This record gives sequence, structure tokens and C-alpha cells, in this order.
Amino acid sequence: MRIDIVTVQPGLLEGAFSHSILKRAQDKGVASVHVHDLRPFGSGKHFQVDDYAYGGGAGMVMRLEPLVACIESLQSERTYDEVIYLTPDGERLNQGIANQLSLKGNLILLCGHYKGIDHRLREHVVTREISIGDYVLSGGELAAAVLTDAIVRLLPGAMNDETSALSDSFQDNLLAPPVYTRPAEFRGWKVPEILTGGDTKAIDVWRHQQSLERTRRIRPDLLEE
Repeated sequence: MRIDIVTVQPGLLEGAFSHSILKRAQDKGVASVHVHDLRPFGSGKHFQVDDYAYGGGAGMVMRLEPLVACIESLQSERTYDEVIYLTPDGERLNQGIANQLSLKGNLILLCGHYKGIDHRLREHVVTREISIGDYVLSGGELAAAVLTDAIVRLLPGAMNDETSALSDSFQDNLLAPPVYTRPAEFRGWKVPEILTGGDTKAIDVWRHQQSLERTRRIRPDLLEE
């Protein structure tokens, strides 16, 4: 999988993909992540990529021309399955969306900035709009990093144990069960005996029951869905 991220603040993404699972996935050739500075596609001596909004109002708007030029430059080199715009008013990211996108080949992620992008790009070029939550960030860069991480960790070979992702929260619309490690007792706090007994079937049942209980208590909306 290849992910190309278009941004006016590439510095915000410098360290996001050089550690942990994302780094290993790239080193192993499972995925490649490329960050593209939009400014070289801007106009004038200042490489302008924004302008005032038609109709007035506070804030600047990202211009069509540099965005289209950058996207078409990438598309001239390969085919992309999705052109995704990270925006607070997009569909809210969940594990199902991450699963869907992990099956794709190449993705372009557009990071919004200022008051957003010229809406004509959303109407004619963008294929999907995604939000990471009902709040506003200074730009789409952190959201792009979150989305990339959520996708890449699902790719075969990205994790040392590929079954690990299958037991994550939200994969089956349930929260994950509690987990424990050594020592079995610390300051009188004990690991549940069932986890140390070696009965794998009983442990599976216990974990499922714990997932249901935690979901009912913390996120009952998931059970309604």
C-alpha cells in the first residue's frame, strides 16, 4: 500500500511515521508513506496556496489550483483508490472504515488548513471525507497521521503477530477485555485466576464476557449498533 499525504505543514508529520509499527511496515515494504509539501504548487514569489473567501468572513481558504496540480501530478504516476479529505465534518472514523481502507492499494490524504479547501474540490475530486472526531484541529496533519496509523497496522506483515489486531477494541463492535502480565500478584493486586489456569477455552469465554461487560458499562451505544 502507498499513502501520499498533501499538506502545507509537512514538518508536523516528520516524526509520525519513523517509529514503531509504521516504521517497521515501511522497512519491510508492507506500506510506503510519502508527505508532499503543497507550497511548491502555489503561485507567485510567495507560492501562495490560500486566498480570501468569496462573500467575506474571517479566515483564508485553500485554493483549487495548487491542490488540483499536486493531486494530478500524483495521479499521473499511478492510480489511486481514494482521494480522502480530512475534515471535521466528514464521516467519523471507526474501526470498520480503517478495515475497509486497509484493503485498498493507493490513497491520497488531503490535510485541510485555514478555513478549509475550496468546496469545488470536495465536489469534483475528493472521493471520501473523514473526521477523527467532533472537534476542530489547526489542520488535518494530525488526523492524517491517525488515519494512516489505523490503516497500516492492519496490513499483513505490519505487526509481528497478525492476530493481535483482530482482538483490538471495536473489531467486533466490542471493547477489548482487560489484559495482565507478570507478576501474578503485586501489592495484593492479583491477576484473575482463570488467566493463569491454562484452560484456553475457559479463558476465551471469560474474555468475551469481559468484553461484553465493559462495553455495556462504558460504550453501550456499540451494543445498540
